Amino acid sequence: MVHVNKNFQKLPGGYLFPEIGRRTRAFEASHPPMPIIRMGIGDVTRPLAPAVIEAMQKATEEMGRAETFRGYCEETNGAYDFLRFAIRDAYRRGGVDIADDEIFVSDGAKSDCGNIGDLFDVDNVVAVCDPVYPVYVDTNAMAGRAGDYEDGKWTNLVYLPCTAENGFFPALPERVPDIIYICSPNNPTGAAADYDQLKTWVDYANEHQSVILFDSAYEAFITEPGIPHSIFEVEGARTCAIEFRSFSKSSGFTGNRCAYTVIPKELIRDGASLRDMWNRRMGTKFNGVAYVIQRAAEAALSPEGWEQSMENVRYYLNNARVIRKALTGAGLTVYGGVNAPYIWCRAPGGMGSWEFFDKLLRDACIVTTPGAGFGPSGEGYVRLTAFGTYENTCEAMERIKKLLK
Repeated sequence: MVHVNKNFQKLPGGYLFPEIGRRTRAFEASHPPMPIIRMGIGDVTRPLAPAVIEAMQKATEEMGRAETFRGYCEETNGAYDFLRFAIRDAYRRGGVDIADDEIFVSDGAKSDCGNIGDLFDVDNVVAVCDPVYPVYVDTNAMAGRAGDYEDGKWTNLVYLPCTAENGFFPALPERVPDIIYICSPNNPTGAAADYDQLKTWVDYANEHQSVILFDSAYEAFITEPGIPHSIFEVEGARTCAIEFRSFSKSSGFTGNRCAYTVIPKELIRDGASLRDMWNRRMGTKFNGVAYVIQRAAEAALSPEGWEQSMENVRYYLNNARVIRKALTGAGLTVYGGVNAPYIWCRAPGGMGSWEFFDKLLRDACIVTTPGAGFGPSGEGYVRLTAFGTYENTCEAMERIKKLLK
């Protein structure tokens, strides 16, 4: 008889975003009075940069000629040198020295954040910020590190509360974790950690030989000075941190699937190089991102492509400003939206997250994301994204102001 991984059976319900989709589809079937505006899932809406499209078209033409056709990529782990070099140079322009063989290209930061657990024993203690991107929690639950799900929490996880009282950045825990997930700018709260805050955790991880898994997928949205774009801007991070980055939000690649993970050679744990382990893992389980997409990603990092992509980032940040201003004017308490495309909004009148979600969907035809889906400390909040069109963003805000008037 086949025995399945029973850790899957411990997972509560479905993944957060499919559940939002299910509720939205059910509501759509009832003939809503207004067109639905989606501000829940963080999917981009602006077209790809012209430089990116040009590179994709050229690469596609190459695939149609025998002399330039590409099959399997024979370079490092399915990542062409041209893209790894472009990523390395982008880091260097930001003042961070990363070697090209410390860069691993993949089909998404979400995939890497989930798959990185392959490197770690099941007995490691895992710490997650609360609220947190669900992938960090669910993949560790699937691997058996999370324990059992009881009263809305996993028994073996170390929860790091991120609340308004601590500026949505966690204090050091009493129980020392082996693996520490940090996302900055944060999804879902929109908070961004400064240098001193990150240095505290880097020093802590080095002291205890822990590993920081640093998700910087939203670094392109940082607008304020003093906020590191990379954990490797912090002294000591090369001996304790792994960084995940993505083209999804910075360059609009949610449908193209391209990201990268950086693991320094100095990161040694239990006598093993985590960089070499990930290299072995990627070589075994992954055949690389499509050539056409890698050429597109290279173009996204070119001076022309980057500036064109940043036009879209500024567009989304302007949407965020519209959301913050409107919700604040409607008497709601909001956070984020300055260094991130997410606005973290407290539900009015003591409503629960799903209660406010349902009210906004039912009475204003607006889809948000319930904060409770990100963890216990997310209860009483909803997350709104700034990735819609400007017109829909303004319309949604008018609906909310009218609803709460």
